[in-house]
Amino acid sequence: MNKSRIFSALVSAALLSAVPALVHAQKANWQNLDLKSDSTFGISTEKAYKELLKGKKSVKVIVAVNDGGVEATHEDLKRIMWVNKKEIAGNGKDDDKNGYADDINGWNFIGGPKGSVNFETLELTRLVRRDMARFANTTDANVAEKDKKDWEAFKAARTDLEKQLGEAKANLAGISGFKNALDAVVKKIGKENPTAEDFKNFKPSTPIEGRIQSVLVKQLEEGSFKDFYEDQIKEGFDYYTRQAEYNLNLDYNPRDIVGDNPDDVNEKFYGNNDVAGPDAMHGSHVAGIIAADRTNKIGIWGVADNVAIMGVRCTPNGDERDKDVANGIRYAVDNGAKVINMSFGKAYSWNKAIVNEAMKYAASKDVLIVQAAGNENKDIDVENNYPNHKDLDEKTIASWITVGASGPTDDETLKASFSNFGKTQVDVFAPGVHIYSTVPGSKYKNLDGTSMASPVVAGLAGLIRSYYPKLTAAQVKEIIVKSVTKVNHNVSYAKGDEPGAEQVSVPFSDLCISGGIVNAYNALKLAATYSGKATAK
Repeated sequence: MNKSRIFSALVSAALLSAVPALVHAQKANWQNLDLKSDSTFGISTEKAYKELLKGKKSVKVIVAVNDGGVEATHEDLKRIMWVNKKEIAGNGKDDDKNGYADDINGWNFIGGPKGSVNFETLELTRLVRRDMARFANTTDANVAEKDKKDWEAFKAARTDLEKQLGEAKANLAGISGFKNALDAVVKKIGKENPTAEDFKNFKPSTPIEGRIQSVLVKQLEEGSFKDFYEDQIKEGFDYYTRQAEYNLNLDYNPRDIVGDNPDDVNEKFYGNNDVAGPDAMHGSHVAGIIAADRTNKIGIWGVADNVAIMGVRCTPNGDERDKDVANGIRYAVDNGAKVINMSFGKAYSWNKAIVNEAMKYAASKDVLIVQAAGNENKDIDVENNYPNHKDLDEKTIASWITVGASGPTDDETLKASFSNFGKTQVDVFAPGVHIYSTVPGSKYKNLDGTSMASPVVAGLAGLIRSYYPKLTAAQVKEIIVKSVTKVNHNVSYAKGDEPGAEQVSVPFSDLCISGGIVNAYNALKLAATYSGKATAK
C-alpha cells in the first residue's frame, strides 16, 4: 500500500526543530468544487450535477475498491454497498458457485478461517528473505556466471533493506523521544487538550521543553492539540513501529493466517468474506470519495451518485502480494465491476507477470482500472512503482488510468508535495490533499495521498459509465484524459526528501500525459458527444 510521507518532517534531527504547519483546513468535498465559481481547484462535480445531469437517467455501475478493507455498515456507505443477490448470507455455502462462499459485499484475499492479515512485510523484505536462502553460501568470488545478475540484484536489495530499516529505527527513536517529552510537558500543563496559549504560558525548565514549546505554539495556530497529537505524533509513532517490527522485519511472516500456498500463483479460491478486515480506514476513505451517499443529508457527497461499491480486500498494512492483486482484479471483473480503484503501489514486484495478465483480462472484459501513482515524490518514468504498464500492450494501457495528486490552489503549489509524477506513466492529476471522507465507526477524517486522488477519478469514471453506459472503458479513459483542465503554469516541488532539498520549478505539463486536472463537467459534456456518435452508428 502507498506509504504516506506526512511524518518525515516530524523525525528529522529527533524533532528538535520546528515542525511545518498543518495543512490549512479546506471545505469538506472541496474536490467536487469548481475553480471559477468556488476559487478552489476541484473537478466541478457539483456544477455538472446542477447543469448537465439534472433529470437525466442513469444505470447502476459496480465500482470495486481493491484495497485494505471497507466498512460496509458505515452510515454513509451502507446504502451504496454492492450486494451479491445470488448468495444467501450466513449459510456458509457458495450459493452462486463462483468459488467464494458468502461473498455478500465482496471478498478478502488476505484472510482465512482464523482471521485476517493486518500487518505485512514489504515486498523488498520478502525478496531479500527468499534470496538469502538461495545465496546463503555465495560470494563475489564463487558466484556462478548464470547467477551473477540475480546475485547483484540481491545485494542491492539487501542494502536497500538495511538502509530503510536503519532509518525506520532512527525515526522511531526520534519520534519516541519527542512523544515522551511532549507527554511530560502536557502533564505539567495539566490539561488534556492544551491550546497554543497554554503552551505560550508554559515555563520550560530544559532545552527540550523549550523546543517543544516553540513547535506546539506554531502547530496550534493551525489546529487543535488533539488533532496534531493523533494525526502526526501517534500516527507517526505507529507508522515507524510498524516499519521496524513488521514491514522491514525478515523474521516476520503472517501468511499462515490465510492458509494458502503463497508461492502457488494459480491458486484462486482462498480467503474469507470479511471485506472490512482489521483496519478498514484506508479502503473506507477511498469508498466514500467515490460514492458516499448523496441522498441521506449526512456526512459527505461522493463523486458518483449511482454506483455500488464492491469491497475487495487485497492490501495489508505493508506491501500487497502480486498473487492477491491479480486474484482481486479477476474477482472484481468476474462479479460485474466496470471500474476498479487500486490505491496502492510498491517499489518492488515478486511476480509482475501475473498482475499483467490480470490487467489484460480486465481490459478484455471492458473494465477500467484506476491506480494511484504513489506518494514518494518520484518520477515513475524513471523509478519503478508497481503495478505499472511499462511492458503492456496498448489495448490494456487504454483501459488503465494512473493518477497523481493535486492541491486546491491554482499556483506553484498545485502539485501535492508527496505525489509521484511521470510524463509517460501518469495520465492525469486529481485532488488528493486534505480530502475529507468516511472512516470506520461511521466517522470522517481528512487524509492526504494519491490514494485519495485515484478514487476521485474512479468516481468520475463510474459517473460517466452510469450516465453513458454504452461507452467502453477505453473511451471513458480517453474522455477523462482529453477533458482535463489544462494547467499552463509552472509548479514547484522538492528534489528529494531530505530536509532542505532543492526546490525545482517545472511546467505542469512535464508531470503527466494530459498536463491537467480532471474535470467532471468537461468530461460529461465530452461523453455526451461520444455517446451521440455511438448512437448514430
